[in-house]
Amino acid sequence: MMVSRSWMSLAGAALLVAGVLAAPAAAAPLTARNFCNMAVKRLPSVSLALCQEAELAPGPGRSVQGSALLQRDVVSPNARLRVLVIGGIHGDEPSSTSLVLHWIRSAVETPSNIHWRFVPLVNPDGMLKASPTRTNANGVDLNRNFPTPGWDKEATHYWHKRTGKDPRRFPGRTPLSEPESRWVHDEMARWKPDLIVSVHAPYGVLDFDGPTVPPKRLGRLYLDQVGIFPGSLGNYGGVHKKVPVVTIELPSALRTPQDAEVRQMWLDLLRWTAERLGAD
Repeated sequence: MMVSRSWMSLAGAALLVAGVLAAPAAAAPLTARNFCNMAVKRLPSVSLALCQEAELAPGPGRSVQGSALLQRDVVSPNARLRVLVIGGIHGDEPSSTSLVLHWIRSAVETPSNIHWRFVPLVNPDGMLKASPTRTNANGVDLNRNFPTPGWDKEATHYWHKRTGKDPRRFPGRTPLSEPESRWVHDEMARWKPDLIVSVHAPYGVLDFDGPTVPPKRLGRLYLDQVGIFPGSLGNYGGVHKKVPVVTIELPSALRTPQDAEVRQMWLDLLRWTAERLGAD
């Protein structure tokens, strides 16, 4: 059958247009403004004013999908310690990100001899998707992706034998395979924090790894050292790099503690840093 060239050209153009229309739109960059617009809808106990007051700005870190890891520094003129506070390393724990945003306000309002670096959401791809996931966009549990000694054998063995290959706890193919965990790792080497505070949920306890005396409590959370996991930040930072790591497990992933409790946890943290880490 003979087909005219003009008809073929029109058909080709139609297919091209259809292909363009079908192509997925590029994701908008994660700015402080659009993050705050999403935060008021997705994060418990976060108002637009609270998020805007945090004055977040894109840092050097990026997610798998290219979203910036937003951060805020609050610096005392007499800072004696550097403290890195991170939340949202698991995307299905939005209360952790909420707490960090509340604590930015507390840091601004409460004098301390500390240079604080707050990163409320380390896993934006997991938390900001339509159905949030613990893992990042590559399906990796970022808190099992740090290069603890023996990771190649231990992380995979733990995932197979102890979790039954739970996809929510997949440690990745190699340590630091993910840009988000690489950023935390590199920030530790570059900025050299004296303390790391990592906020999680929902076990309602206070965990600690590191070379100093741990805090006994923060607010209503009491010390309960839950163990060592291959590839976890507490294991890597506290045990092997000798940087104290306070791991806060809030009681609920979907509810932020009341304001008075958030405040008390903050004051207890300040008191402990003064007594044990020399922030005074």
